[in-house]
Amino acid sequence: MVKETFKRELLSIVGKDNLWENPEDVLCYSYDATPLPPCKPDLVVRPTTEEQVGSIIALCTQEGVPLIPRGAGTNLSGGVVPVDGGVVLLTTGLNRIVEVNREDLYAVVQAGVVTARLAAEVEKLGLFYPPDPASMSVSTIGGNIMENAGGLRGLKYGVTKDYVMGVTFYDAVGERVVGGGKTVKCVTGYNLPGLMISSEGTLGVLTRAVLRLIPPPRARKAMVVVYDDLIKASETVSAIIAAHILPATLEFLDQFTIKAVVEATGVDLPTDAGALLLIEVDGHPAQVEYEYREAVSICEDSGGQVRVARSEEERDEVWLARRKALSSLARLKPTLILEDVTVPRSQIPAMMATIEEVRKKYDLLIGTFGHAGDGNLHPTILTDRRDEKETERVEKAIEELFQGALDLCGTLSGEHGIGVAKLPFLVKEVGEGTLRFMKRLKGGVDPRGIFNPHKLVAAYERGLERD
Repeated sequence: MVKETFKRELLSIVGKDNLWENPEDVLCYSYDATPLPPCKPDLVVRPTTEEQVGSIIALCTQEGVPLIPRGAGTNLSGGVVPVDGGVVLLTTGLNRIVEVNREDLYAVVQAGVVTARLAAEVEKLGLFYPPDPASMSVSTIGGNIMENAGGLRGLKYGVTKDYVMGVTFYDAVGERVVGGGKTVKCVTGYNLPGLMISSEGTLGVLTRAVLRLIPPPRARKAMVVVYDDLIKASETVSAIIAAHILPATLEFLDQFTIKAVVEATGVDLPTDAGALLLIEVDGHPAQVEYEYREAVSICEDSGGQVRVARSEEERDEVWLARRKALSSLARLKPTLILEDVTVPRSQIPAMMATIEEVRKKYDLLIGTFGHAGDGNLHPTILTDRRDEKETERVEKAIEELFQGALDLCGTLSGEHGIGVAKLPFLVKEVGEGTLRFMKRLKGGVDPRGIFNPHKLVAAYERGLERD
């Protein structure tokens, strides 16, 4: 519990309309989109200026109170779960698009700006911000940076880290720190933008970012490719990449997910298909036509039946179906566990085979979809955590999925982060030396350990690096 004097000082910084402490008011900040037990914070605070963030941090450091930065709370790994009380700091009050520069192709935005809002605003000016996480209609730029969010366009256009030119954040003593900037090249000092990316709020509180923008593609063409077998579909992904074709999007849906999406949305997809690939090529019109013909040829040679979107409306329906995959699956069982295993693209067929083996071995409902073009698969386990016996099988299945990905030179997480959900497995991928280095780094910039404790380096501190 925090002291009354601490509460009063916070109140003096942000005002009564931006501080919550009643149990019913803080309850919704005790969890994120991960199916984990809720952990209530002591207080929730929402600064409305960047300077207030520095004052809040300085106070928390002085009192040794944990501080958990939080955007929209769409995390899928428990990254913003408080774990042991403390103060949740909402960045949603920092929601200004400060500048959009059409000449130098960048935008300056505060951390609480919603991703889809930024994309829409720059599109009005004839510009393009490609990162498009599935949660982009609610997720914020700060959270995207902290988790290095990906999205459907990651194959061709990259992920959030590829668009971060500069950052402003506040350190553990409440000082303002600036890294990077508005220039294309910048090697002044440490790579502080890189330090913030994927740090999950453990090294500072991000308040503003400079983001790279690009010209939009001049043409695009979308298609749905129907397969009777999911392995054939996954082999096609490898063949497309091997042919040096980089679609803007190359997405995968298995049969279970297709049926769930059709049932939930009514979208016109073949429910008897073993798997679908959703492909879009974009760029210069001539390039689009060439890559489209090449992709169609590869798909047909692999046994796929190609359906081309004949209008923008059909195209939008295709991508709506993909974006609705998670919510459609969530309707089927009380508990949904969305995993994030990622492997080299040539290993997608092997990973798909592993997922199928695990599904059969543990007799579980698993729907798989994801960004097949960059090897990022989302095996989604549908269960009920009140069923203790099934929960035990689920836990074993998750461990085998993680190990399967690592055996294929993959990673535990392509875009969702480690949080608390994947913490016990972190050492299997990075090793004890890496964890010790991370601990030293964390201790150097946050000696009292106030920033989002129990995450990342906690794997070392709690001895979880040992089997």
